[in-house]
Amino acid sequence: MIKIIPAIDIIDGKCVRLTKGDYSQKIIYNENPLEVAKEFEDNGIKYLHLVDLNGAKAKQIVNWNILESISQETKLEIDFGGGIRSKEDLRIAFQSGATKITAGSIAVKERDLVISWIDKYKEKVILGADTKNEMISINAWEVTTDIPLIEYIRGYWSLGIKEAIVTDISRDGVLLGPAFDLYKKIQTEIPALQLIASGGVSKIEDVDKLNAQNIYGVIIGKAIYEGRIKFDELKRYLC
Repeated sequence: MIKIIPAIDIIDGKCVRLTKGDYSQKIIYNENPLEVAKEFEDNGIKYLHLVDLNGAKAKQIVNWNILESISQETKLEIDFGGGIRSKEDLRIAFQSGATKITAGSIAVKERDLVISWIDKYKEKVILGADTKNEMISINAWEVTTDIPLIEYIRGYWSLGIKEAIVTDISRDGVLLGPAFDLYKKIQTEIPALQLIASGGVSKIEDVDKLNAQNIYGVIIGKAIYEGRIKFDELKRYLC
């Protein structure tokens, strides 16, 4: 059964969504992310994908207090990303209540450091693999590298990474459906990977199709905030 993982993206302490990672295309959905997290929990949600977008820009954790408040006021299992670039950021994230952290740009730029995190924290480290045209993108999606996506994931899989969040940037926030073919390709190449789909989910049928494809988890953002997917529709996946 696919894991349902709603997303809360934070800018200046507020719950927002971007389109294709563009900070100029920001919609504020709630001034209080804790309210959003509590609503998720009240509707049977167990997991949360929390992203510090200020941190991603600043290259260090900024909104740790939001993480702390949600972890203290709910029982959600939180994977936290955005701005984790150092041992100190990692310490802050776990001390503030993150269940897991997502290593994104840092996994490209400082491979040895991230390998040390994997060795120490094992399955508490998720690989964040953001992609454009099947190449890895970094720095809050501002830079597309020449690193092939599947080769990159396979490399970290061989080092002990179990989970990877794969976001097709071209689909993020535009409600045009997930990158089903890309995910199938990844599953074929790395079948044991716990693959988390991110970007493009627009209706419950997308979730059903990902579940039928045996995807491990799905991150849902704008579709929930805009009422395109109702909590009642998700209940069959929340047992």
